Amino acid sequence: MSGRDDPEKYLRWRVAVGDLTGRRRWPLAMLGSRLTELPEFPTPARIPAQGGSEPAPDTGWSAPDPGCSPPETGWAAEAGWAADTGWSEESGRSAADGTAGPEWSSGVEPPPGADRAGPAWHRIFVGRMAVAARSVTWLRHLLDHPVTLARVRRVTVVVQDWEIPQRGWSGRLGPVPHLLAQRVVLPRHDRGRVVVELELRWSVPLRSVLVAVLPLLTPIRPLPSPGSPEVTAQDVFPGWLGAGPQLAVVAGELPDSSAVRPYDLVLRADDRAPQVTGDGSGAMAYRSRLTVDRLGVPDTDGDGRTGPVLLDAEHAVPVGRYGPFGPDAPRAELTFAPGPDGGSWRIRGPAGLDCRGRLDRPWLPERTWSALAEVGVLDCRSVPGWRPRAEAALLLHLVLAGVLVHAPGLPPSCRAQLADEVVALLCAPLPDRPAGRPDPQTDLDWEARAVRQRRAVLRRHARGFALPRLAAATFPGLGALPSVSALLVTRRLEHVVDAVRIVAAQTYPELEIVLCLHGVRLPAGLRRWLADCGRPLEIVEVPARQSFGEAMVAATARARGTLVTKFDDDDTYGPEHVWDLVLARHHSGATLVGKAAEFVYLGALDTTVRRDAGAPESFAQVVAGGTILVGRGDLADVGGWRPVPRSVDRGLLDRVRRAGGLVYRTHPLGYVYQRRPAGHTWDPGLEYFLRDGGAQWAGLPRHAEFGTAVRAGGTFTNADRIESGNRHVTT
Repeated sequence: MSGRDDPEKYLRWRVAVGDLTGRRRWPLAMLGSRLTELPEFPTPARIPAQGGSEPAPDTGWSAPDPGCSPPETGWAAEAGWAADTGWSEESGRSAADGTAGPEWSSGVEPPPGADRAGPAWHRIFVGRMAVAARSVTWLRHLLDHPVTLARVRRVTVVVQDWEIPQRGWSGRLGPVPHLLAQRVVLPRHDRGRVVVELELRWSVPLRSVLVAVLPLLTPIRPLPSPGSPEVTAQDVFPGWLGAGPQLAVVAGELPDSSAVRPYDLVLRADDRAPQVTGDGSGAMAYRSRLTVDRLGVPDTDGDGRTGPVLLDAEHAVPVGRYGPFGPDAPRAELTFAPGPDGGSWRIRGPAGLDCRGRLDRPWLPERTWSALAEVGVLDCRSVPGWRPRAEAALLLHLVLAGVLVHAPGLPPSCRAQLADEVVALLCAPLPDRPAGRPDPQTDLDWEARAVRQRRAVLRRHARGFALPRLAAATFPGLGALPSVSALLVTRRLEHVVDAVRIVAAQTYPELEIVLCLHGVRLPAGLRRWLADCGRPLEIVEVPARQSFGEAMVAATARARGTLVTKFDDDDTYGPEHVWDLVLARHHSGATLVGKAAEFVYLGALDTTVRRDAGAPESFAQVVAGGTILVGRGDLADVGGWRPVPRSVDRGLLDRVRRAGGLVYRTHPLGYVYQRRPAGHTWDPGLEYFLRDGGAQWAGLPRHAEFGTAVRAGGTFTNADRIESGNRHVTT
């Protein structure tokens, strides 16, 4: 990298990000440097060229609008000198206290010798760097700032307000090149201040250090794939890129290689070819390039549509946010206002709710997440279209925050930034509001609408799913979704047809079925029917003397998917069930994900009850065994399935937690746990499921989310399932 040639060298540097409340703790060695605090997030979309030969384009970052008071403050960075003697505390200083020098570019006084058009951060070497962040979310946002290109050897990262995702979870430091020493100090209780100190033999970019520190503090688990390209952003900082082993940001020229190309997909702010060292041919430097901006991909084709807005779903989805739902849920209103910075937004609602922000920072800070916790519906009667990409990005972030967003007046310029599926769900009329007493079916319609919005945003706009699709023309074999194997172990032939039919009807495309027959054999007619089920099917037979756990082991051994999920032969699953699990694993970073047995069908009463089974969209101790999804590699790492005759699911959950992994419970829609009159190894009685119950339905809930809506020949009922299975079993 050209940044290694004659770098600007500094002994001390410190960076503060977020609104650091109270007294700030810095290493005593850093006290000689003053702290300049900026009021707004200053990320340029493009890194200025060294020497100022090329001005940075307009990125939308500018001075704050006096009429808009954003909920969070931003960044600080300044060089300084002192002796290395230990730790101390000092209160924060802002730009208003007179400590800040003349502003440049993003509002920071440049170090001596740096060009006034902007610092060439990749040419700066810092002997000791201290980073203070208010929260893990703010530490993630620091990845989108060019200061992370500075090369460092000793780094101290302080997170002021950290909370463990779940008791028993064990974070792990990611790989750091040339690591000599590390020190981690976590709070004694579940929440508090975290200090991470690292010392390296040779300098590396600060971004590499932060990417390694994040898995210590928050779960990060990339989508499993048999192959993926090396993605590198050159001279651009996409806000959606996130952190990952194959995701990097560089400035300056790309190094060439005669052995293997260093980069497969290069992201740039313009359509020019990347600069490459050497003779300029760059034959081995990269394979393909893609023009991007801070919000996504601005252009993809010439049909009038722009490229999609992209999101880093790993930190755009708040944990624990689900509901309220229904026509009587609290409502808020989203409005927009013009301003010298390109516009601002405001959300006003019940109980004095008043959230504000700027369009040049469309992601939602933590305070806005908290303020929207009790809002069920967000009305946006008019979207102005002043900055369509930023306005579209804001709507997407609001959907991921768990709010049902209704934007019927979405202008064409904003529609062009969004997937058709998302546009339809944002603009369609809200479900009916029937008069009279509350109707559980109506509340279910409103809940399903919010779930569908978030599902559509994740699979169409999340970087992990959208970027491979955009690069599919160059890498057609690498754009596929993670493959999933559905494990179906059964002793009851009368349930095979319907269970296989439910799995085959899943909308997730990369899905195979592993049918394990535990002590039974297939009739010829049933075998012929299975051959035409429409999905890749693997049939495994194990003798009855083997335990259920051993049968799960045999089925998993024959599975070819990078993810495996368990289906029970008599439960009810909606068509989007597998998609829900894959999306939950992506944005939560959990080792194992599933759904709760919240909807329970009681066969003795022919009634479905909705019970309180724990908070959805949150880390949990247990999930329903018939909904477990886990990576094959993760399953092997914790020891796989236990060879026990019962409680196989509980055994796996215990192993995951003992290994320091996380269990995540996504929303409950799309799964109904079936309780037959007899035949369960665990039988607490009907009173257990009726106690403190909520809504009830005669039979199964008739809803598309459960795959039980009206179909040809009538509604789908439990009796239909038994009858359809028996016809093939007796053939």
